Amino acid sequence: MRLASWDWDVALLQEVPPWWPAALARSAGAHERTVRTSRNALLPVRRFVAERAPDLIKSNGGGANTILARREIVEHRRLELRLRPERRVGQLARLADGTCVANHHGSTRVALAEEELVRLWSAALTFAGPAPLVLGGDLNLRDPPAPAPDVVHVAARDVDHVFARGLRPRGEARRPARGVDGTDAPPLLSDHPPLIVELAPIAR
Repeated sequence: MRLASWDWDVALLQEVPPWWPAALARSAGAHERTVRTSRNALLPVRRFVAERAPDLIKSNGGGANTILARREIVEHRRLELRLRPERRVGQLARLADGTCVANHHGSTRVALAEEELVRLWSAALTFAGPAPLVLGGDLNLRDPPAPAPDVVHVAARDVDHVFARGLRPRGEARRPARGVDGTDAPPLLSDHPPLIVELAPIAR
């Protein structure tokens, strides 16, 4: 499995079929926390179709956001940011070393996505306190602002973004090939290329 073969400590996933996270975690040797988001009504029927005709049903197979971590997750909170027109749910997690992470998939309408991100930042900064914080996901915004001077925009690709506070990037973000065979040729792992950034503590 491609995800399991990559070198990472934390993976933030959006629009994952709800029956995938446990298997992904086992394959990657990771802990996982998952929240269901939208398009989960009649989930057994959606799963039946998705497993047989994924190109037909696409994202209507059911949705979830997932945090995978190759270290213990000691705290996890679900933050419901919107019910309509589609449910949007943020995730907040604290790892055993104290680092906090936030994961989100924003609404497709810019005004709604901006409002959700403001609420998520407020909750994430309060949740983390003075601890290092990483916030990322498919925010559905092209150029989202950092909420404070000490928050750094460490990686971006189209509407996918990673921000960090109390951490600094080591080099440029990487964008591995997204094909199942390790190239960019179909079949693809996702319609969004992976985005990988290495972070290190800021020396005090």
